[in-house]
Amino acid sequence: MRSQILGTGHFLPDTVRTNNDLAQLVDTSDEWIRERTGIRERRIAPLDIQNSDMAAGAAKRALEAAGVPANEVDLIIVATVTGDHPMPATAVLVQQKLGAPNCPAFDISAACAGFVYALAIADAFIVTGRARRVVVVGSELLSRVVNWQDRGTCILFGDGAGAVVVGPQEDESDRASALLGTSLHTDGSLAGSLMIPGGGTAKPVTAESLDAAENKVFMRGQDIFKVAVKNLTSTCREALVKGSIDIDQVDWLCSHQANLRILDQVASRLGIAPEKVLTNIDRVGNTSSASIPILLDENVRSGKVRKGDTVLMCGLGAGISWGSALIRL
Repeated sequence: MRSQILGTGHFLPDTVRTNNDLAQLVDTSDEWIRERTGIRERRIAPLDIQNSDMAAGAAKRALEAAGVPANEVDLIIVATVTGDHPMPATAVLVQQKLGAPNCPAFDISAACAGFVYALAIADAFIVTGRARRVVVVGSELLSRVVNWQDRGTCILFGDGAGAVVVGPQEDESDRASALLGTSLHTDGSLAGSLMIPGGGTAKPVTAESLDAAENKVFMRGQDIFKVAVKNLTSTCREALVKGSIDIDQVDWLCSHQANLRILDQVASRLGIAPEKVLTNIDRVGNTSSASIPILLDENVRSGKVRKGDTVLMCGLGAGISWGSALIRL
């Protein structure tokens, strides 16, 4: 038995922050940001919206699309690095906002690879018969952990959430909807290249740590860029092998939206035509674990991605962790 995606959903805050807006905060420009990242604008959540609000909003839309009532949900997984609290898990709050029963609910932390990690976990629960209806959410409120004086990071990130409902495969024919293969990896040797240094037990919050912005995102961008293309390409190839799918059978590449140059290079190395590469980075920026499900749902709802299409998803982020998932919708 395999699992399949039954429905998709996403949530984006209404407030838009453009590159020109950022140019009022740091030494940058619209042209500088677009040339290096492909980003024009990003969404920023107002202070009265929490991560769990966005996650629940995306999950509700996914449940509606799947035709699954909240009382049939028996597992909730939220991928996030910007939870509402250090504890409890944001998934616990999502459970309450959905009105779901007393099902297991937990978070995972794999940053920009978080959604594919969570999807692989959901798949394991489904294929072993431990669950039948799993809500998988990627949700990030990165505007609250970005240093708005650091032009190397503040230009990249935005807020948002995306979700899918996963269940057992309903049809086992050759072209049936299914999660066909996943591939997950971590290389802890680069952990220090992308992190939030303070706020945990290694560096508890102090006045000094706050002054040093250690509770904000720190990144050595060149370290990440150097390994991103190679690792994303290799993990995608692994998922294709596991799914017994040739690259020319892939209809869409739905990659984490980190940098347009990375997306272009990964597609080129895989031999995927540019018109098969889904993007929204220009409008929403880097939303970390939320980027893949947001991108997927936008294109499902627009009718661009259709039932029966084969979609290759991949992401790489802090850890560094990276992974991929091959699905047929």
